[in-house]
Amino acid sequence: MKYDIAIIGGGIVGLATGLKIKRTNPKISVVVLEKEKEVAKHQTGNNSGVIHSGLYYKPGSLKATNCINGYHQLIRFCEEESIPFEITGKVVVATKKEQIPLLNNLLQRGLENGLVGSRAITLDELKEYEPYCHGVAALHIPQTGIVDYKKVAQVYARKFQELGGELLLGHAAKDILSTPTGVEIIHDSGTTSARLLVNCAGLYADKIAEMQQKSPLNLRIIPFRGEYYKIKKEREYLVKNLIYPVPDPNFPFLGVHFTRMAKGGVEAGPNAVLAFKKEGYRKSDFNLKEFMESITWPGLQKVARKYWKTGLGEYKRSFSKHAFTMALQELIPDIQETDLVEGGAGVRAQACDRSGGLVDDFVITENSGSIHVLNAPSPAATSSLSIGDTVSELALKRLDPK
Repeated sequence: MKYDIAIIGGGIVGLATGLKIKRTNPKISVVVLEKEKEVAKHQTGNNSGVIHSGLYYKPGSLKATNCINGYHQLIRFCEEESIPFEITGKVVVATKKEQIPLLNNLLQRGLENGLVGSRAITLDELKEYEPYCHGVAALHIPQTGIVDYKKVAQVYARKFQELGGELLLGHAAKDILSTPTGVEIIHDSGTTSARLLVNCAGLYADKIAEMQQKSPLNLRIIPFRGEYYKIKKEREYLVKNLIYPVPDPNFPFLGVHFTRMAKGGVEAGPNAVLAFKKEGYRKSDFNLKEFMESITWPGLQKVARKYWKTGLGEYKRSFSKHAFTMALQELIPDIQETDLVEGGAGVRAQACDRSGGLVDDFVITENSGSIHVLNAPSPAATSSLSIGDTVSELALKRLDPK
């Protein structure tokens, strides 16, 4: 069967895009192809569940505009569909005096992004929000919340199908051929034809793009594993809601933090280490081809040479529970190694350009016959409906539906 649009990737961004296309023009035929037997198995199903406010992102960037717009759309969607969520607020805490200028810059950025009510708080106020948290200065961000993004994605999928969209699970793309009228996607079950391809493949977005355009990209998706611990139930009282450190401005990662989960419990983490496989959720997961593609990429080599000390610190926390605990104790001194039990892990699809930059913003590109979402790490889940709007608008402009 030939479709108007074929979306590769049944994560939260691909499903939101399909939903937005069908809501905008129900006559457009859309199929979502997902290689797994279920939706939202990877980045969507393994993240922290935080509804991000838009605090960290450069005003006017795709991350900032999509996060803030997506935040409001997500809240409305959850309310309309009775998906449980909670706006908890969070504190961002400086643990060293030299971090205070960075903390002040964060507040200014948040206010420029429209986060009304975000403010610097006194240490006494910090104790009211998080009694066991220590620091030298802090912010309170009221907009932050928690939700189960896998549930959100499952409802996206249901609403998409109710509007006539088709979802094909277990359909991994093996090759993509250009035709005079669009593309043909070769998979295990045969061939799917479409006038337009939309690539929302997350960790494999670079591979799908290269498969379609038959030439290398100037960026590569590098998988970074984020490992979590869970706090024992009897010690969960140490964390009321969400506690974040001041992030390192050189990295697109937020540092180890504490998150009360929508599914229950409290997570501590994540660190950020190079995964040796695109979907490498365990330290032992290894794929030689994917590992070599990562470490031979000139951009990652430049990042490693420049920030090797930071990288070693992340690996130390990966292999040493004691080191991980020490990092957490900067925020909550009372936390002990015995309070932590093994948690899960997620893998972040982080684009790295050839010149050595970890790409900070979302990246959406177009070529003949296709649209590619090439960098959509956090806050992509929060931003998903807004990213869906952006890609839907690009897609519908390309088609002249009969």
